[in-house]
Amino acid sequence: MVGYSCLISYTFSLFLKPLSADFGWRRDQISVAFGCIAITVAVCSPLIGRLLDSFGPRRTILPCLVIFGLGFASLSLMTTSLLRFYLTFFILGLAGNGTTQLAYSRAVSTWFFARRGMALSLVSSGAGVGAMILPLLAAWLLRKEWWRVAYAVLGFLVLAVGLPLASLFVRESQQTFPVARAASYVRSVRSSVCARPFLLLIAAIFFYSVSFNGVISHLSAVLTDRRLSLGTSAQALSIMGAAGLAGRLSTGLLPDRFFAVRISLVLFAVTAAGVFFLSISSTLCAFLSSAVIGFAAGGESDITPYLLSRYFSLQSFSTLYGLAWTAFAAGTAVGPIVMGRLYS
Repeated sequence: MVGYSCLISYTFSLFLKPLSADFGWRRDQISVAFGCIAITVAVCSPLIGRLLDSFGPRRTILPCLVIFGLGFASLSLMTTSLLRFYLTFFILGLAGNGTTQLAYSRAVSTWFFARRGMALSLVSSGAGVGAMILPLLAAWLLRKEWWRVAYAVLGFLVLAVGLPLASLFVRESQQTFPVARAASYVRSVRSSVCARPFLLLIAAIFFYSVSFNGVISHLSAVLTDRRLSLGTSAQALSIMGAAGLAGRLSTGLLPDRFFAVRISLVLFAVTAAGVFFLSISSTLCAFLSSAVIGFAAGGESDITPYLLSRYFSLQSFSTLYGLAWTAFAAGTAVGPIVMGRLYS
């Protein structure tokens, strides 16, 4: 609920106008921070995956939660230095994927086989809950012109909620690979990365991410430009989160029964339809677009780890998932900057 995937993605656009008003930064300059964290996540995801495969989820997740929570809270002390702003997001990116379903999926995949699709959907549903709650909380604080307080509160939520729950409940089954042996691990990764299914999956994830993150990182600013209120834009983000939760839970039932690749194709088409609805200027279309995009995004987040766990060995699961996140993060870096440049 308080990991990188929802805390950054679903609140970033809400801070665009307050930061621009206080510091005089342009939107494309602020959007570079989103690109910084995305590129850092892209580079570090395979390393996080390797740590998960070698040392297990618990010893990887807990330090990442501490770094991420303190780093996000430190944005409340922001000055007029753009370089410091970018550096903070760089640090957030170092630990970001250690707080997401990438990290938790490793543990869950070792406990479930027949119902793994549903189990993974329940893991990712936490991000859906966060995507519903966190934008509304941030918007309430921002309406009182407390953007510094908003950054501090959101950051300390990571420490108050994520850290104790992870320390109490994250465990990995000892029936599979608690520690990957070096030689067999390297062979498994090399053969998987060169395989056609993996390359196709990486390409699909990248282009999907460019579109999705280009929209979500500027959604609040786009809607308020059309004279919709900050509260309405926060509601749109919350609707996207709620629809994402519904998508995660409903789609989680499908891969265990139907061919997962076809499910993914349908979700891509639904996302494209949602982006089209966003081009129509009305409150109803804004909410409809948010719901459609959120539902498809929630479902897609379940399909990727499911496909990786079915096509490839669990011994290298987290490293391959990290590489998939690299593709997603690369698209995350490109999409928001392109949207910001088009606005400028």
